[in-house]
Amino acid sequence: MPEILLHYIWQRELFRSFPQYTTDGRHIDVLSVGVHNTDAGPDFSDVHLRVTDSNGKSIDWVGNIEIHVRASDWFKHRHHLDKAYDSVILHVVRDADKQVFNSQGEAIAQCALQYPTDQDYLSQLVADAHLMDSAYLTHRCANVLLKDPNLLTLGWKQTMLTRRLNCKKDSIRRLLALTTNSWEEAFYISLAHYFGFHTNGIPFEQLAINTPLSCLRKHKDNLLQLTAILMGQSGLLDESDELYSEYAFLRTKFALQPINPSMWKLGRMHPQNAPVTRIRQFARLFHQSEFLFSKVLEKNNLDELRELFAVDGMGRDSIDVLLINVAVPFKYAHGQVDAAMQLLNAIPAENNRIIRQWRELGQIVQTAADSQALIHLYQTCCQTGQCLNCDVAYQIFLRFPD
Repeated sequence: MPEILLHYIWQRELFRSFPQYTTDGRHIDVLSVGVHNTDAGPDFSDVHLRVTDSNGKSIDWVGNIEIHVRASDWFKHRHHLDKAYDSVILHVVRDADKQVFNSQGEAIAQCALQYPTDQDYLSQLVADAHLMDSAYLTHRCANVLLKDPNLLTLGWKQTMLTRRLNCKKDSIRRLLALTTNSWEEAFYISLAHYFGFHTNGIPFEQLAINTPLSCLRKHKDNLLQLTAILMGQSGLLDESDELYSEYAFLRTKFALQPINPSMWKLGRMHPQNAPVTRIRQFARLFHQSEFLFSKVLEKNNLDELRELFAVDGMGRDSIDVLLINVAVPFKYAHGQVDAAMQLLNAIPAENNRIIRQWRELGQIVQTAADSQALIHLYQTCCQTGQCLNCDVAYQIFLRFPD
């Protein structure tokens, strides 16, 4: 039995239907399981226990606990020599095969945890997660979801959506730190990233970082100069191109430094996704619309937002990608939470490999709110094998133990 399963049982309080005792016979009432620690040190902090002896006298214990499969693992992990573990008030184990002591030589109370006997199923679930093909969802969860798609509840999907938006909010905060708290500049860099879509997001973002928004604004009314700046900064502008001399002048004027052209992925893509095509579209977008972030904040109507990002050669699906990944997160991060949620519920769901897999498992994916939630679940739990942090796995454990 993996130790992580005992962590899961403790954290999810799956032991509640069983009485718990210390190995010397004192009754344990777990008032709080504490906070799971994924860093160095004891496994759970701020645990609150009420311990009652055979005479009925109770005393509250507050502190840390350590969890092992066998009590003797305490010595195997050298905790008896580590002062960081002197704060442990209870050693929770499956098999109390040995008494343990802290670095002061003091005995530590132990509990051979009692819990449901169907943990073998969960063990198999975790084993499957480690063997999972990254091109598909966890095998066992997939099989169960095919039989009962409602195991993935609306509440859990809403939790996933909120977590995804908060992750994007954190990313925006990092951009704000990079741009001395300029929302317009941060929006510009984020927009550049998603103009590169999945294949060229990083070089596109670096292109924006190397090309201050102020440079583009000074030449906003001249599409040729805007294009020359961005194409030149991409490192993809050939000396024979008619834009080269214009860029050479502007580069000197603004002391610009182009990015390394080797950053771009140029092969095996549709012509509409080629970097040169996207860069020219990016230039046209800034030519036709200044202060994009401010305009995004002003507009909540989906059609008006789409019109704001419409440039020649950009289909509606591509525009929706920009709305989902840039406009909506920035509105959310700026405090327009309800407007952001309403937009995600108005934009159709994305159609990518991950979403097609969820649909094959019987999930109804209609809006961008649905698809963003499921993408986050896949990327943070399924793809990384973090089944123990997933409510679907928890429901499977409770409802399908055999």
